[in-house]
Amino acid sequence: MRSDWLGLSWKATVLRGLLAIVFGVVAMVWPVATVVALALLWGVWALVDGVSEIAQATVPGTQGRGWLVLMGLVSIAAGLWAVVVPGVAAVTLTWVLGIWLLVRGVFELVGAFSSGHVLPRWLLVVSAVLSVVLGVLFVANPGTAAVTLAVWLGVTALAWGIVFVVIGLVLRRALADVTAAPVADGRRRHATAGPEA
Repeated sequence: MRSDWLGLSWKATVLRGLLAIVFGVVAMVWPVATVVALALLWGVWALVDGVSEIAQATVPGTQGRGWLVLMGLVSIAAGLWAVVVPGVAAVTLTWVLGIWLLVRGVFELVGAFSSGHVLPRWLLVVSAVLSVVLGVLFVANPGTAAVTLAVWLGVTALAWGIVFVVIGLVLRRALADVTAAPVADGRRRHATAGPEA
């Protein structure tokens, strides 16, 4: 039973690693295409989300139907926009991410000097400063920031892919040890039993 699980597990883990490596290389070699593809995927998700919100609003007894319909229409509009002009959508999403980082950084900085903090103050300040710096960079040049994010995504995927391949190969070795152990035990038992009279 354990050897069956390890056999399936190591193959799936190596496959996941290889796919991550391929994605990482593609993202690093073609970062603009990666950004556009991610914007397209987000657009499709927004379309599906919008349609499901409107469908949910039609279910009897649903609270806040007006809000669901409104959010559904906004999601559909954003999704259509991202599908029609994914390059512009990617830049805009990066700009929105920059604004979010700026706001987050300000709140982190305020939180660092509040009376009820658990983490060391310097760590919260460093986190706030990094958020603000990244936010400013993203807002100031969202196109370059989007491409940079795609490259970093590629580097991360490549690194995780290598880790998964190594883990898969370690699992493969463990499988070989598990399947070899009963054979070795059987030989030992046979050798210690001696010849039968």
